[in-house]
Amino acid sequence: MVLIRRVKKQRTGKTNMVSIKDVARHAGVAISTVSKVLNHYPNVSEETKKKVNTAIQELNFVPNAVAAALSSKQAGRVALLLDLNTRAQAIDEISMQYLSGAINRAMELNLDVITVFFSMIREKTPEELTNYFRSQSITGIIIYGLSKEDSILRALVDAQHFKVVLVDAPIVNENTSSLWIDQCQAQYDVAKKTIEENCGKRILYIAGRKNGYVTEERLRGMKRLEKDMGISVYVRNGNFSELQARELTFRYAARKDIVVCASDIMAIGAMKALTEMDIFRPVCGFDGIMLMGYVGKQMNTIRQNFARISAEAVTEINRLLMGEKGRNVIMDYEIVQMHYEDIIC
Repeated sequence: MVLIRRVKKQRTGKTNMVSIKDVARHAGVAISTVSKVLNHYPNVSEETKKKVNTAIQELNFVPNAVAAALSSKQAGRVALLLDLNTRAQAIDEISMQYLSGAINRAMELNLDVITVFFSMIREKTPEELTNYFRSQSITGIIIYGLSKEDSILRALVDAQHFKVVLVDAPIVNENTSSLWIDQCQAQYDVAKKTIEENCGKRILYIAGRKNGYVTEERLRGMKRLEKDMGISVYVRNGNFSELQARELTFRYAARKDIVVCASDIMAIGAMKALTEMDIFRPVCGFDGIMLMGYVGKQMNTIRQNFARISAEAVTEINRLLMGEKGRNVIMDYEIVQMHYEDIIC
């Protein structure tokens, strides 16, 4: 059970601990009802939840652990918020690298971190989400892969109740930093290298997920390349799915010279389809995941060091927790060809 209280000073200079009774009185409900709402019990009406959450906001309540941390000038806890890809058959390698990098850097900085997945908070309102993080003593949040459709999380960022670092989303405010590579330039570079090496003019571009910041930037890179090189780029969304990329390749690749994919997973799907079709088309990917080394083909890709990116995100959230303002942080990348010998231990 989470007990919420607020610390306030009286005119005498002494502190007065306000109990859960004050929340119940303010909301006009029983103490047990407040406790159920705070601890996310089922079978509580939406009207009651709204009353209690409104009372908590108006009283500006914070968890005991947060109050203690603030009084001792400690940073509190950081939530790592990830959208784990449960649709892919392969292990979500990128998320695992993100976790590894973040946890190792948090240990170095003596920061306490917890992991939260999008699926755990998807049905919550902005108010419920704020109270959830406060109940977990969270003061900073690192969000990996925010999309334009994540309106609840966007509202959380805009409210600025927490220090936030967004990995792969270009939103910056006083309490929020953005951290990613130059997605537009990276897509431009890897596609240009592949096209120049193979003298192709008709390009099938399998883009990522609609309404994604990353997808938008990578597509912008391809449009710029189309204009600069005088090529023809045919765009279809593969939603970062190996299966969808495979199906799109079956449908369109025979009439194209080169297949450019906005992720390695989709590049693998495209290459498998080309093998089944018994035709050759150069393919390039994006991300530099280890699976690319097992495909048996030398494909150009953009290698991002996801563990290092995540470690820098933790460094940045620590900077924000120390009172600094949000900013845009651009990380580096490299064009590589993944080989089996490069990934085996």
